[in-house]
Amino acid sequence: MLIAAVTTLLLIIVNCSDQALSTREKRAAKSREAAARQARETAQARERWKVAKNVAKKGGSALQAQLSQTFSRRTSGFKAEQPKVSDVGKSQTEAALLPPMPSGTASASSEKAKKKEPSTLTKMMHALEDDPDGQEGFKLEIGDKNIKKQMPKGKQLHSHTQIFKYAYGQIEKEKAMQQDQKNLTFSGIISMATDTDVKTRPVIEVAFKDLTLTLKGKKKHLMRGVTGKIMPGRVSAVMGPSGAGKTTFLSALAGKATGCTMTGSILINGKNESIHSYKKIIGFVPQDDIVHGNLTVEENLRFSARCRLSADMPKADKVLVIERVIEALGLQTVRDSVVGTVEKRGISGGQRKRVNVGLEMVMEPSLLILDEPTSGLDSSSSLLLIRALRREALEGVNICMVVHQPSYALFKMFDDFILLAKGGLTVYHGSAKKVEEYFAGLGITVPERVTPPDHYIDILEGIVKTNSNVTHEQLPIRWMLHNGYPVPPDMLHYADSIGAISSGLNSSAAESTEQSFAGDLWADVVSNVELHRDHIERNYLKSKDLSNRRTPGVSRQYRYFVGRICKQRLREARLQAVDYLILLLAGACLGTLAKVDDETFGSLGYTYTVIAVSLLCKIAALRSFTQDKLHYWRESESGISSLAYFLSKDTIDHFNTIVKPLVYLSMFYFFNSPRSTFADNYVVLLCLVYCVTGIAYIFAIYFAPGPAQLWSVLLPVVLTLVASQEQDSILVRHLGYLCYPKWAMEAFVIANAERYSGVWLITRCNSLRENGYDLGHWGLCLQLLILTGILSRFAAFFLLVTFQKK
Repeated sequence: MLIAAVTTLLLIIVNCSDQALSTREKRAAKSREAAARQARETAQARERWKVAKNVAKKGGSALQAQLSQTFSRRTSGFKAEQPKVSDVGKSQTEAALLPPMPSGTASASSEKAKKKEPSTLTKMMHALEDDPDGQEGFKLEIGDKNIKKQMPKGKQLHSHTQIFKYAYGQIEKEKAMQQDQKNLTFSGIISMATDTDVKTRPVIEVAFKDLTLTLKGKKKHLMRGVTGKIMPGRVSAVMGPSGAGKTTFLSALAGKATGCTMTGSILINGKNESIHSYKKIIGFVPQDDIVHGNLTVEENLRFSARCRLSADMPKADKVLVIERVIEALGLQTVRDSVVGTVEKRGISGGQRKRVNVGLEMVMEPSLLILDEPTSGLDSSSSLLLIRALRREALEGVNICMVVHQPSYALFKMFDDFILLAKGGLTVYHGSAKKVEEYFAGLGITVPERVTPPDHYIDILEGIVKTNSNVTHEQLPIRWMLHNGYPVPPDMLHYADSIGAISSGLNSSAAESTEQSFAGDLWADVVSNVELHRDHIERNYLKSKDLSNRRTPGVSRQYRYFVGRICKQRLREARLQAVDYLILLLAGACLGTLAKVDDETFGSLGYTYTVIAVSLLCKIAALRSFTQDKLHYWRESESGISSLAYFLSKDTIDHFNTIVKPLVYLSMFYFFNSPRSTFADNYVVLLCLVYCVTGIAYIFAIYFAPGPAQLWSVLLPVVLTLVASQEQDSILVRHLGYLCYPKWAMEAFVIANAERYSGVWLITRCNSLRENGYDLGHWGLCLQLLILTGILSRFAAFFLLVTFQKK
């Protein structure tokens, strides 16, 4: 019966888990599509009503002008024909002499007037006329002739349908507003923020002066003397040839540069503060597309929004933010599609790149830094992405990105342009509209049908020669002299006035600074040590939070992580089923091969069991942390709780801790037929799986996937051999006490030996004495296994926080 139940459970998990998620997503998609359709119809009806109202106003004003003109022509005639006072009095007297109306008729007419109310359509028209931008409008539901009441605010929304209606209604209003304010800039939004619904965010201005980065131990410059600032509400593009330090520049601005000595100053909003103090409102899009492949597009965005938006923000407003990003990035058609991995095909590469950007956009950053967001995208997708970023800039977001080979139309969409030369030297930093004017002053003109940045980069690479007497080595010096910046001493030889003298000095200095092979080797060692030390220091760096955003705490993030991991495991149900199938086969084979021997109490079969279960459970537990290391590094850098991440992983793995011993024993216990009870064997295996899972966490976090698998295979085999050796040597005896396989085998043997009685007591005592086992140590062995599992988890969490790569 147990085998049948386990088999049925496996079949249900394999065949129904993914189907259940798909059905749930389809139901949510139908509700969402209905809400979007209703919002579009409402917006279209409101627009038609506005047009009709404007036409009526124009017609009314024209009629009024015509009547006033006619009235002015006949004023004199009307004055001549005015009635006399006596005639007015006469008419009033005649009216008084008329017979009065019956009282019943009067009351009936008044009651009729009271009962007659404006129709539904009239109410709708009046509502639209009073509040054209309101939520109420042509929102008629099937089977309901009455108009819906005004849409409640975000905090009052509970059902998914209400939330989606609210979100899409807001999006349609924003689209209409964008049509009316196409040419609106950030300063314009600030000036009219009191009159419109446009929301601005806390601004972050980053100014840097004489920024220089040097590798520790090698004294090699990655950046030199970079001065300027990136401002809120503007989109800045960083370009340059390969090796110009573009990514290093972004890393320095985001506070991610490690292993380097940084000189100069970086000011945040004019103050000398750490950029880490604003971590919660800064988004950093890495060059690689680090997106969970076994989640859908919407699930990836929703998780990022839940964990990084303000905890006080209502759920409806969070949904609105997610829907706005999906709409802006053009991901509506693939929102319910799995992103995909290398093994499993998902969305396209361009869509994956946009999801990578959307993960940072949904947290509503004030500073957004992007490393090559348009690489791998076609021109239309790049244009769509830059338009979405420009819309973010209208809300006051400071956007800085590295771009490669933009088209001319794309280049014109940038506000500021930063051009770097090799060695991290600035060639130009200013408005993108004035870059051609600046280089034209140096005698460098852009040929026809060539985009300006491509031409300048070709010059910096030495591929294209300039028409002027300025060489590509002198362009950074020209920029320093143009702005009055100090020129580094070792670059003075590029200046025209002191070329020969400084060049001789520089060559002699270069000869004197040459190092031997041993010196270079020592410099590399020092550089690596400094790099690792910087990584560890940054992991424990604590800065004062100045972002004024209270994100969800550990408990709420833990719930979000558990929900996400459950979906991931359900989509990997086939992999889980394969693990269970291997355990079933291992239990059947080992139970058949190792029969219970009354003299050894089945110790051989239990030895095989410890090795097999340890190996299989460790290999499976490695997947918990090895598959998404990059995702964790990105999420932890953005401020998401590492403790919530670790606890959620361990919580979901408890399911395997409970089920896997059951799966294995369903075969092993049936074929091996030990004298100990099924419950005793299950409890020992449960403690063993809990212990080896914690040890596997250490391997998965600290080692790369290959070495981690090797350690997971070797460790149980070696420790089991040490624990099962004869106890003649004191060293071997003490080493055996430190091996978890000894505690597991002792617990198995004791549970089996307790079932022997009578004449077998002598055999039992002899066998236990030879192996160094004690009947009273069964509970102690289980406690040691659990303690090892707990200590292993503490060690794994310490390694997770300490040795993570940024």
